Amino acid sequence: MSPRPLAREPSPGLVWSWEEALFGAACALPAALVALGDPGRGIALSVGVLPAVIVGVLPRRRARPLVAVVGATTGVSMLIGGLLAGVPVLAVAAIWGLGVGAALLAARSPLGRVAMVLALPMVGVGLSYSDLGEAAGLAALMALGSIYACLVSLLWPQGEPRPAGRETVAPSLDYGVRLGAAGALAAALGFVLGLQHVGWAPAAALLVMRPAAEMQRARSIGRLLAVALGATLAVLMVHLEPANAWFALAALLAIAAAAATHRSRWYVTPAFTTFLVFLMLLHSDPGDSRFRFNERLLETALGVAIAYFFGLLLPALRARRGSGGGAARR
Repeated sequence: MSPRPLAREPSPGLVWSWEEALFGAACALPAALVALGDPGRGIALSVGVLPAVIVGVLPRRRARPLVAVVGATTGVSMLIGGLLAGVPVLAVAAIWGLGVGAALLAARSPLGRVAMVLALPMVGVGLSYSDLGEAAGLAALMALGSIYACLVSLLWPQGEPRPAGRETVAPSLDYGVRLGAAGALAAALGFVLGLQHVGWAPAAALLVMRPAAEMQRARSIGRLLAVALGATLAVLMVHLEPANAWFALAALLAIAAAAATHRSRWYVTPAFTTFLVFLMLLHSDPGDSRFRFNERLLETALGVAIAYFFGLLLPALRARRGSGGGAARR
């Protein structure tokens, strides 16, 4: 049986909302102020509000506390990944099991979909943080950033609920098995190869895989292009060795742009997240930029390739074998 479509409504490739850009700028203001004195801490604070601004301002005020829940979920998921990173075999098995479980939950409830498309990839990201203190610090930043963003969102007027703008497909058990296998294989390769950021490849695989083949293709290409663009801009900036004020402005603009474009059908969000992560990693050591750029791009490509195999190639091979067997029986 083919996956059951839940909804289908075309949305523009690139969406820009000045209202949501203003929301993003308001959320990023404390981080920008901190960056004036300490770019590293300021950029880290800006990363903390990313989950909230990507969700955006929900139409009804009574629903807006969910933004804080999303931020806390993101942080806790990364912390779980950090805990698992100390035991590679357990980490690989857990990613597979969580993938299966998240897909089954996603077929039954909206919260399950949040677990599949957000919490699960963040567990993958957390595999890069074997230092539990660092993982806990990032988790706390995301929780606090989301609480602040929630408070900011309460200042916005209420609006009408927005219709779904993307095609979604109910995930099946088979999809969950393939999703978990993609994340587990990417994590296993990261551990075996001794990659410095084990979580980048599984995160890429889990973020681009979708039950709908068309959406996965678009996200795969979009993620590769967006990561390359965000990393390039960050590398160029740190090599200019700008004053702290430029880092503050960069954090403000990146968060505002991420908020303004988060409803786009094109997968542009990784450009802003990668830009900020690279500024955080390289602001004090621009000489490390070539290694970081190659590392991020190659590990992203590895994750996307693994997702392509499990999400697109394997189902196509099964369908071809099935159609061939059916023709032979006829």
